[in-house]
Amino acid sequence: MPARDHCGVVGVSLQGKGAAPYLFRGLRALQHRGQESSGIATTSHGTLHHRKGLGLVHEIFSQEMLDALRGSTGIGHVRYPTTGSTDLENAQPIVFKLRDEDAALAANGDLVNYERIRRRIQTQGVELLGNADTETIAQAIALEFNHTRDLDSAIRRACPELVGGYAVVLIAGNRIYAFRDPLGIRPLVYGTVDGGVAVASESVALELMGGKLIRDVLPGEVIVLERGQLARTSRIPSSGERAHCMFEWVYFSRPDSIAEGVPIYDVRHRIGLRLAQESPVEADLVVPVPDSARPQALGFAEGSRIPYAEALIKNRFVERTFILPDQKRRESEVRVKLHPVPGLLKGKRVVLLDDSIVRGTTLREIVQMVRGAGATKVDVRIGCPPIRAPCYFGVDMKDRQQLVATGRTEAEVAQAVGADSVHYLSMPGLVQAITLPAENLCLGCLTGKYPVDVPEEHHRFQRSLEEF
Repeated sequence: MPARDHCGVVGVSLQGKGAAPYLFRGLRALQHRGQESSGIATTSHGTLHHRKGLGLVHEIFSQEMLDALRGSTGIGHVRYPTTGSTDLENAQPIVFKLRDEDAALAANGDLVNYERIRRRIQTQGVELLGNADTETIAQAIALEFNHTRDLDSAIRRACPELVGGYAVVLIAGNRIYAFRDPLGIRPLVYGTVDGGVAVASESVALELMGGKLIRDVLPGEVIVLERGQLARTSRIPSSGERAHCMFEWVYFSRPDSIAEGVPIYDVRHRIGLRLAQESPVEADLVVPVPDSARPQALGFAEGSRIPYAEALIKNRFVERTFILPDQKRRESEVRVKLHPVPGLLKGKRVVLLDDSIVRGTTLREIVQMVRGAGATKVDVRIGCPPIRAPCYFGVDMKDRQQLVATGRTEAEVAQAVGADSVHYLSMPGLVQAITLPAENLCLGCLTGKYPVDVPEEHHRFQRSLEEF
């Protein structure tokens, strides 16, 4: 199986300044998107410099290492593996050859036709070293470059065959090529930084590098950054359809980011307001599951006029449990990650707000914790419709049988997680909160209807939005 990633990427092109410190700050801003490995590649006078390692960004990159990453152009990556082993071989950026020149590439996303492309590349004599989609993307471009001798053309020729969701940064010479899948499933933004320009998975990375957001990289757009400027843009052939991943607004992106022109925080607050309308409940406290459900809980408290309380305190030095690589680690980390405020929950009827339920195991631990702290009643409200189908575009939800909502009613989910009740946000409520048309969103994990043909899902769960 390929090592598939829901990760974070960043690229920087400056004039007269070293790129590595900017990349370091940008990657730290994206640390929530991946905590397994990180890497940086820069170029200086035609020489590629690269370092990567397993762990958090600040654990890997010392000042001495950043100083060794010379050059004013560079890319970086943080990785959260959804499939495949956690090892340095699959860490990014990956280094590859464009004829005789060293290049490096980093990506966020999945290819649904990975196996077919991999076999085609191997039949042309290319030896693949790892088992990641990213290497397949790189080698597909390299093969096209052998024919075109022009990297812009090679990318445009290779991408129509790459079916799935991806955002890619590629460094070759003193240029960065940044591009996005034609449906815009995976996010990528462009902006300025002091003395140059940059791209990143989220707008917050631009801001924490001292820059500002200009716009989203358009779906299917290829932009070239050179000598601190946007040199040119071109387009990958596409149908013009859009399928932005709804999970970016629900969970993955930081609340201080903006995606497709829509502030993440505002979406989550609107979700809470809508939940208060759709699923009212008598309670004494509204309690968020920190951190991603805070805006939802504030919106619910505002809409329901029930007091808001930070009754679960998060250990800031523990990873996001959803993106840990195995279920056993997720379950064992929950009680290390969260702890109830003594006395605050005792004798209270609690509305627990969470952004989503995937497997249900983490939420079950949290409900038990809240009851153990003395809550007399625990009602759960979820800021996303039921996740009933796998994701094939970069989120760790591949096994339908692990999804707690599969084949269960809300009452049965409540029983599974130990809550008095569970109510999910409706599909219209989600679409209204995001403020983009439903046809411009990827809702595949909610509906089983995907924006591209997925071999594993052929003729299965092809139900329409109206059924939900």
